[in-house]
Amino acid sequence: MVAYIILAAIVVGGILIDQLTKAIVVANMTINESIPIIKDFFHITYITNDGMAFGLADDIRWVFMVFSTIAILGIGVYLFGFCKERMLLKVGLALIVSGGIGNMIDRIFRYDPIYDCGVVVDMIDFKGIWQFIFNVADALVCVGAGIVILALILDVIKEQREKKEKSQKNSEKSTQGGKKEKKSTQNSENKKAPLDSKEAKKNDNK
Repeated sequence: MVAYIILAAIVVGGILIDQLTKAIVVANMTINESIPIIKDFFHITYITNDGMAFGLADDIRWVFMVFSTIAILGIGVYLFGFCKERMLLKVGLALIVSGGIGNMIDRIFRYDPIYDCGVVVDMIDFKGIWQFIFNVADALVCVGAGIVILALILDVIKEQREKKEKSQKNSEKSTQGGKKEKKSTQNSENKKAPLDSKEAKKNDNK
């Protein structure tokens, strides 16, 4: 139960932070305005786009919205209904759901007459190292995806380690069984030897 509360808090908290940062930018900046935080490296730049993360796929937005909605619902149902994996994987999925919902809210409710559709507000601009301008929701999705990949890698490593340990245990049991069988055979032979000796003496006396 505690795990579900934590995951729900991650989803809701991520959505609130994403929407709050967008509201602050929209209320205090004009479109295409850029405020340098670290000059020529990190700026807050207010733009909008009608595509997917980082402004991609503008021309197929409706197709993307359908698949995005299905993906968010599918991950959400799996996360809160069926996922029995480690907590790290659940956290990653929760971040992906949070970011997906954050941008979906923009596409549904933030109408822009220029695009004649809902648009996503972007503002995080790393001019020095990254050409795309993105937002908190995009960051949540990317971080979440990274955590999911990490969790899957750790699961594979754990599974391989368990297989190796199981194989070693089976090998040890097999070796111990062989030793016991050999010892039993030797004991049987040792018991048989005196009997053969006694029979041989009887035959000599005859």
